[in-house]
Amino acid sequence: MAITPMSALRLRGKRVLIRQDLNAPTAPGKSGEVAITSTQRLDSALGGARLAMDAGAKVMLMSHVGRPREGGRDPALSLAPMAKYLGDKLGREVRLCDDYLQHPPQPADGEVVVLENVRFNRGERADDPDLAKSYAALCDIFVMDAFGAAHRKQASTHGVALHAREACAGPLLLAEIDALSKVMDAPRRPLVAIVGGAKVSTKLSALKSLASRADCLIPGGGIANTLLKAAGHAVGNSLTEPALLDVARELLHENKTGTRECTMALPEDVVVAKSISPEAKGEVKPLGALADDDIILDIGPASIARCQKLIASAGTVVWNGPLGMFELPAFAAGTESLGRAVAASSAFSVAGGGDTLAAAERFGLGAQLSCISTGGGAFLEFLEGKTLPALAALEARGH
Repeated sequence: MAITPMSALRLRGKRVLIRQDLNAPTAPGKSGEVAITSTQRLDSALGGARLAMDAGAKVMLMSHVGRPREGGRDPALSLAPMAKYLGDKLGREVRLCDDYLQHPPQPADGEVVVLENVRFNRGERADDPDLAKSYAALCDIFVMDAFGAAHRKQASTHGVALHAREACAGPLLLAEIDALSKVMDAPRRPLVAIVGGAKVSTKLSALKSLASRADCLIPGGGIANTLLKAAGHAVGNSLTEPALLDVARELLHENKTGTRECTMALPEDVVVAKSISPEAKGEVKPLGALADDDIILDIGPASIARCQKLIASAGTVVWNGPLGMFELPAFAAGTESLGRAVAASSAFSVAGGGDTLAAAERFGLGAQLSCISTGGGAFLEFLEGKTLPALAALEARGH
């Protein structure tokens, strides 16, 4: 990729606008304030901000949070808590600028400011060229460092890169591209791909793409349920995607009859309950023994043991999505056990996606994984081989 790295540019005294992914999950605090519940994305973003700050740049950070109505202001989706957290970590005050389009901030050399949620601005999602030009006018150098938003063709991720005086990639973006490129281009074999979660429609096509590269696929969650149903197994009242059953059957057929050997490690036993609640009791059942009102909420112990062996022999592991409803302790064993197997293996491991990050954080696995990608949709689209709009814009400017 012909993308200019931020490290190749002189930053001192320059107005540097860095698009980051500061979309950290929040919840109401005890005193009514908004509290950050996971700092993983913020911690990942610190590297690029600190490099620009230490280089003497006039640093402006921009990001989205949530899905607010454009043109409005939702205090619950403000970047104020993120600005405070970054300031605490950087050891200096980080101001939040709300009206930056009307009154551009003038940070001093080495100062860092955060621009309020870009999705408050009309035209952000539509990649409005006038808004993109307004962003570009704020800076001398635009830095794209938000891999998690690189699949969005929006004004703050794509359009601004086309209009800024100079456009480049930040260290986090480059690190994630490098890690995923290793998986795509020259993985150490065997390559094991774990793909789970509830978003079947967005992940089944990624699973199909991975099937052409991986040596072993471990599906979980709604994806596994849909594949099980497509294979003729009863799944009770479990989450499936009926509209994608034909796609699932095609994937199973191609995997079985294709010239490339790829193991599809479908669950052989599962943990079920009659309802989804903290009080629900899990029951292990083999496939073929599910009642009509059973809900599959995790993989069972036999499936866990089989997948642990597959992971232990892997050279590369890609992990996107939990194996079950890990937020409830009764249904967390599959996700935790396979996550710990990935962390303990000698394989080059890449984990990505919001639920995956949450699981890695909950079980304390982050430091033991080779790379944690901040992307969810971008992670999957990159693995599918799709062109990410933000990367295309940077490539266009790199020539």
